[in-house]
Amino acid sequence: MFDHISDAYAQPALVRLRPGLYGLRFESMKVASALGAVRQLMADGVIEPGDTLVDSSSGVYAYALALACRRYGFSCHIVASPIVDPTLKAQLRLLGATVDQPSQTDDPSQDQAGRVERVKEYVKNNERAHWMRQYHDRVHYHGYTIAARQITDGLAADRITLVGGVGSGASTGGLSTALRQSGVDVEVAGVQPFGSVSFGSQDVEDPEFLIAGLGSGIFFGNIDYSAYRTIHWLDFSYARSGSVELLRDHCVFAGLSSGASYVVADWHATRLGGDERHPVVFVIPDTGHRYVQAVYNESPVVTRDRAPLAIDGPESLRLPWCLTDWEHHGHRFSRPEADPS
Repeated sequence: MFDHISDAYAQPALVRLRPGLYGLRFESMKVASALGAVRQLMADGVIEPGDTLVDSSSGVYAYALALACRRYGFSCHIVASPIVDPTLKAQLRLLGATVDQPSQTDDPSQDQAGRVERVKEYVKNNERAHWMRQYHDRVHYHGYTIAARQITDGLAADRITLVGGVGSGASTGGLSTALRQSGVDVEVAGVQPFGSVSFGSQDVEDPEFLIAGLGSGIFFGNIDYSAYRTIHWLDFSYARSGSVELLRDHCVFAGLSSGASYVVADWHATRLGGDERHPVVFVIPDTGHRYVQAVYNESPVVTRDRAPLAIDGPESLRLPWCLTDWEHHGHRFSRPEADPS
């Protein structure tokens, strides 16, 4: 039994899809991240009940932080992406959060940067406000310890390939850190959209890509670049096809980042021959409800029909799917500079 609904959301289910391939399915993954961060910051004396916790979000983290604030007695202020819909805004307000939603610009990366500036301004003008820095503070790694324990308890394997979308870097970073601390040999395959600056694909545009929370247009300090063995870039059509396959073949209703991770995990598991001694686990961060129109409406067509193009530098990046041995070639890909603030 759970003492609070947030604990239920934070605890994933490890689901076997076929021999050697598993999905780590969350109801709302960022709840684990927000809860872990709030608990650690409280323990360290950085925040105390009555403070206002603030951050920018495209939706999932906003809901997670509002839950954590309601549970532990904090006020919550969210600078929301233009894509945050009225349904989520209504939930945030009923949970006691205040919402500031700037208008959309023509450049999504500028939306992201602009929201961060509004967060900084809010904290500057409110004495008891604390910026949670979901993109920059590795305190968000702490929330994934329980999920990592579920993997080690559920799989009798000393070696695991972990596949996950890299947004802020907290989920793949937190899971891989906790798994390594438990003695598991982990190979991490990170998944990115084309156009993200995080791993150097900003010069390759995919106009259809709609994934919020995967990839970035600005520097994210939570990303531990040394943690990744390989990086995969997928376009919208392949991510969408992965989501459709997940539901059609495995009854898992999930979002676009889950679909992209499934495509990559399925490829890795096939190459490993379904070996249960070296299973592949991919992260399913949320359900597919907010992607119904973009992914599941009418009769979606699966277009995945090829393996990734292996590249060793950014000049070879092209749609629909590329991969690189990040451990050996990562130094050739540009990365965004740190925000001095």
